[in-house]
Amino acid sequence: MPQNTKPSRFTITAALPYTNGPIHIGHLAGVYVPADIYSRYQRLQGHDVAFICGSDEHGVAIPMKAKKEGVSPQEIIDKYHGIIKKSFAEFGISFDNYSRTSANIHHKTASDFFERLHEQDDFIEEVTEQLYDEAAMQFLADRFVTGTCPVCGHNEAYGDQCENCGSSLNATDLINPKSTITGAVPTLKKTKHWFLPLDRYEGFLKDWILEGHKSDWKPNVYGQCKSWIDDGLKPRAVTRDLDWGIPVPVEGGDGKVLYVWFDAPIGYISSTKEWAAREGKDWEPYWKDESTKLLHFIGKDNIVFHCIIFPSMLKAHGNYILPENVPANEFLNLEGNKLSTSKNWAVWLHEYLEEFPGMQDVLRYALTANAPETKDNDFTWKDFQARNNNELVAIFGNFINRVAVLTHKYYNGIVPEPKDLSQIDKETLSALKNFPETLSQSLERYRFREASQELMNLARLGNKYLADEEPWKLIKTDSERVQTVMWVALQIAAGLAVLSEPFLPFTSTKLNGILNLGDNASWQSVSNSEILVPEGHQINTSELLFRKIEDKEIEVQLEKLEATKKSNEQMEKEVTPQKGTISFDDFTKLDMRVGTIIEATKMPKANKLLVLKVETGLDTRTIVSGIAESFAPEEIVGKKVTVLANLAPRKLRGVESEGMILMTENEDGKLVFVNPDEGGVGNGETIN
Repeated sequence: MPQNTKPSRFTITAALPYTNGPIHIGHLAGVYVPADIYSRYQRLQGHDVAFICGSDEHGVAIPMKAKKEGVSPQEIIDKYHGIIKKSFAEFGISFDNYSRTSANIHHKTASDFFERLHEQDDFIEEVTEQLYDEAAMQFLADRFVTGTCPVCGHNEAYGDQCENCGSSLNATDLINPKSTITGAVPTLKKTKHWFLPLDRYEGFLKDWILEGHKSDWKPNVYGQCKSWIDDGLKPRAVTRDLDWGIPVPVEGGDGKVLYVWFDAPIGYISSTKEWAAREGKDWEPYWKDESTKLLHFIGKDNIVFHCIIFPSMLKAHGNYILPENVPANEFLNLEGNKLSTSKNWAVWLHEYLEEFPGMQDVLRYALTANAPETKDNDFTWKDFQARNNNELVAIFGNFINRVAVLTHKYYNGIVPEPKDLSQIDKETLSALKNFPETLSQSLERYRFREASQELMNLARLGNKYLADEEPWKLIKTDSERVQTVMWVALQIAAGLAVLSEPFLPFTSTKLNGILNLGDNASWQSVSNSEILVPEGHQINTSELLFRKIEDKEIEVQLEKLEATKKSNEQMEKEVTPQKGTISFDDFTKLDMRVGTIIEATKMPKANKLLVLKVETGLDTRTIVSGIAESFAPEEIVGKKVTVLANLAPRKLRGVESEGMILMTENEDGKLVFVNPDEGGVGNGETIN
């Protein structure tokens, strides 16, 4: 059952990103933006929050990336840890601590955890057969092996997980496995490892998840856990035969490291320790006090590790609280295709920050409004533009700008004194009072998309109020009424400044500056109907909260993706195998010369053939070429070409062809001429 109803302390973790690449919008939408919204919201409630994360710097993905780039694993983790940490900070993800699993405090914490379970006989040791690459002379752990998923049939599943169906796998589960190091078909070889016997925890997991969290966990999380438990849990190896990671700290562990999915979640604990030591706090209440609410924000591909394996580890240890909720999101696609780091099919956070400076909140809003909370969703640049232009600019920004500009125009920026409140004024202020509770109800149920739209409804309320009351017309006939209208509108604006902070932190800060709020307004003051900006209060000059995004900016992004798509297609094209080896003497027999097409006609009754007259410098000869589907005769007359001049003549449909025009395909698959340099090269010049 949930541990408590109204905790005052929260430990909130966000999945540790692998340092084998930068952060992209899929990571943001699935994990980091919702986790940040929730953490900011709980802080606004006055709660004690530890928002924890860090770089995951172990696992097979790191040495794989290092081998690909020809550098050491340490260089890889240092490079991407720096990029990721800087991007998160600039984007406004408000971690209380962002650590890294290469830190000494993490190595010690993970080693101590393993040793404790080892001392308690919570592991079993087994000699099993593992996949082994004879050419590379190493065992193939996790992502060093790919093959066909035994669950869904996807033929690019990894040895630890199928990214197509999300199933957690062992390398030996794969059908037709092959080594990602050499491409070889692996063999089976015996090796000893330590296993966490998950079957021992089936009863505990059934009570804790299937009975205790049936109603409050998201269906996708509960369903995946139920499927795993119903299928029967099996022992899971917690060590690997690798040379990159945390060494197994017990006798017999030479040459082995802790499995990354044993080591990584312990990173939440070590990061909390690091933060507490820096801040002069005691870390233990955040992980061992039953009154603390522990939450894991993750993507759906990490559900099993956070809901089955890590809780079993915590239960085995005996001193730790368990997560109260694991609000995992589904996946975000990009322009109709699955996000892919390896194929560069992504919107990278560090690049977005450079290309759209000062527009962090626009991306936060677009990702939240389209959050993949219950199903996979699609990010498109056109939707991103529409969310900005039609909602942030036209609704939120427009309301704030009108309020600030009119307050300066009519009252030199001083909040006017309200007169008698009309019924519409009272109803509007009552609606404002209800928004904190409305937002809270959505956020407490992890419905961030719903909450973002409720926030926008508050801006809509303000716009409608101004449009109905028309102070710009009333100012000529009823100035006292305008004072009241502007006073009410300013209360709504202040409410937006407060309530937008979890969703749009940069906008909230800017709006607080415009309204000169200081500490005058809080979440509670909005819900208590307190006066947020009193009469006589001086506001500052208006500035635009959002700018319109032009079509040309979106076209640039779409062109980048199109270039990426073409590049991927080119790479995926099957390369023609090399022909048999020839000698240099064979090559010298080829007589390739520059020529000019002086006449071109279609071959009668042949769709593919053109009959060409080519001036070769030696003579004018006839060449029949199969390019009629790619070129019209008139467009190639005068074209310089490369001719294989000493090819034996051959009759094609009764016309003797006396050579060959050299052609190739471009990246779009279209035929193009192998052109000689036209700068002064004359007909008959040989190509050596």
